[in-house]
Amino acid sequence: MAFFSLPQRHRPARVLPGFNITLGFTLTYLSLIVLIPLSALIFKTFTLTWEQFWAAVTGPRVMASYRLTFGASLVAALVNVVFGLLVAWVLVRYNFFGKKVVDALVDLPFALPTAVAGISLTALLAGNGWIGQYLEPLGIQLAFNPNGVVIALIFIGLPFVVRTVQPVLEDAEKELEEAATCLGATRWQIFSRVIFPSIAPALLTGFAMAFARAIGEYGSVIFIAGNMPMVSEITPLIIGKLEQYDYAGATAVAVVMLVISFVLLLVINALQAWQRRHTGAPA
Repeated sequence: MAFFSLPQRHRPARVLPGFNITLGFTLTYLSLIVLIPLSALIFKTFTLTWEQFWAAVTGPRVMASYRLTFGASLVAALVNVVFGLLVAWVLVRYNFFGKKVVDALVDLPFALPTAVAGISLTALLAGNGWIGQYLEPLGIQLAFNPNGVVIALIFIGLPFVVRTVQPVLEDAEKELEEAATCLGATRWQIFSRVIFPSIAPALLTGFAMAFARAIGEYGSVIFIAGNMPMVSEITPLIIGKLEQYDYAGATAVAVVMLVISFVLLLVINALQAWQRRHTGAPA
């Protein structure tokens, strides 16, 4: 009598060590790099009373920096949504000479040091710059004021929108657009009812990422902003100046920015989860 045994399921060989070891290394690394420095920031803030904390984070100069930082970040993110979609559309739907070069240039703000970006923009837009020397006689000043802040934030935020929308456009089903065309839909109807609903989650994610990136930007803004108190001074610069004479006050403002950044990260993660559900991609 022959006996047959079912094949045993073999566990896949682990490339890395087991869960306990990898989890231990993960928690240790995160503690050293992220948690301990942030804890020191929060503990230093606790040396202030509530009245001192509130006075530090709501002073006139700090409030002016909030308005500029968040207002300029919002404007830059909205501009990047429009032009980022346009750039992504051109890169996906058209073939032209130099397309790979243009595609590589989109990632330039990622690779370029932010200080270099700020110096370059200042050299272009200042009153004696290549472009600014022609605009300033017309009463258009783009450097050393809030306009320069917005331009710098647009520069560093554009790739986030393009790289978020581009793969969604590449995966879009063109058959739906062709079917809508055959049914007599106009170009605007095709875009608003067929294309836009499929890319809306990616656009929202790109907007949130560009907005979050702009809030914490420092290097590219410091050179072109002018850094005039109550006019063109961003919150990260306020924190740097406060550290010179009021370390606890600087950490208080930094904690406010930390909380806002954390909330934005939660929003971005929620938008990405919504995008995966909307497109049917695996989590």
